[in-house]
Amino acid sequence: MYLVTRRTLRRHHLFAPDPRMTRIFRYALAVAAQRTGVRVHACVLMSTHEHLVVSDPEGCLPRFIHHFHRHVALATKVLRKWEGAVWDHEPTSVVELRTPHAVAEKIAYAIANPVAAALVSRAKDWPGVTTRPDEIGTAIWRVERPTEYFGRDDDRWPPHVELRLEMPRAAHDLAMRDDEFRELVAHEVATLERAARASVRELGGTFVGRDRCAKLSPFRRARSWEPPRSRNPTFAVGRGHHDARIESEERLRAFRSAYRSALDAWRARRRDVPFPAGTWLMREQHAALIASTRVAA
Repeated sequence: MYLVTRRTLRRHHLFAPDPRMTRIFRYALAVAAQRTGVRVHACVLMSTHEHLVVSDPEGCLPRFIHHFHRHVALATKVLRKWEGAVWDHEPTSVVELRTPHAVAEKIAYAIANPVAAALVSRAKDWPGVTTRPDEIGTAIWRVERPTEYFGRDDDRWPPHVELRLEMPRAAHDLAMRDDEFRELVAHEVATLERAARASVRELGGTFVGRDRCAKLSPFRRARSWEPPRSRNPTFAVGRGHHDARIESEERLRAFRSAYRSALDAWRARRRDVPFPAGTWLMREQHAALIASTRVAA
């Protein structure tokens, strides 16, 4: 399970919400998910960045990200008549969600992001791509092929695609029914919304509002202050899960140590040393051996 986030170049509002941008994003997401086996649980497209919560049962997340981001960018360039890069030059943020609580919290974080950004006072009012808690495990998006970029005469692009927002395994791991998990996410979203509204009031500000968000120019840049990115987390465990955090840190250190050892052996022309489970690039580009189980913490 992962939270995937990526931003536009220099925070341009290239993904400003409108029906054409919504269709491009949903179509590219559905096609990429179908071709890689990645399961989508929640997604929110802000004007300057995306949030996806997905699971990767086939171990194809890098291929999914490449396919999805490439075609979103190319279609956006056509839609906006934009020259140059669409995505910023930082690597895509991929945060592994190590506990069921982390899954619920990050889904809620993604859904409530338009409120946290003081754009709308309620998450459900965001006019762009979003996910409501009640859609998790129930919604099926049926998307027609966009007229921008995706050629009608190109067999790679079907005229219609469907994307189901899957119920994450976290519900099962928490021994919850599907409706109980949706209620848990809804509660988390409501808590984040209240905190965001209180923050706006304390600062004497106002929300931009749904109508103004829908009229946002894609050629402007976000001007709100943003703290420098001091950390690039690779995992999340949820609030208060100290033991899970310690275990995750140990697993990460063990993986990196095993990977460095395998890479040193590879550079010494040893091709029989397996890389730790989870290695992607060496497997794909060089057919390196991969261990069948994760390294022990």
